[in-house]
Amino acid sequence: MRRKIIISEQIWKEGRMYTAYCPELDVASCGKTVAKAKKNLREALQIFIEETSRMGTLEEILEEAGYDPSSADEILIKRKEILEFDTLPIPLSTK
Repeated sequence: MRRKIIISEQIWKEGRMYTAYCPELDVASCGKTVAKAKKNLREALQIFIEETSRMGTLEEILEEAGYDPSSADEILIKRKEILEFDTLPIPLSTK
């Protein structure tokens, strides 16, 4: 049985490039289009998971990210989830 993990994906534009980022695993990639950035992120995540599994650190990384790798569930879901996302204007005191 191949297990799956549910992650979040953030996309933003930087100049002429798009960045795709997975905050749970701290993995990012980029591309000239949103679709290419997403595709590159998926590839980067697959390599990250394969390499950390090979090195024996994947379970520790998943635990630190809020997942329960010892779960028998076919799909790992983060133990905490974002309920709301907002931007806040905070004054900066400069001297």
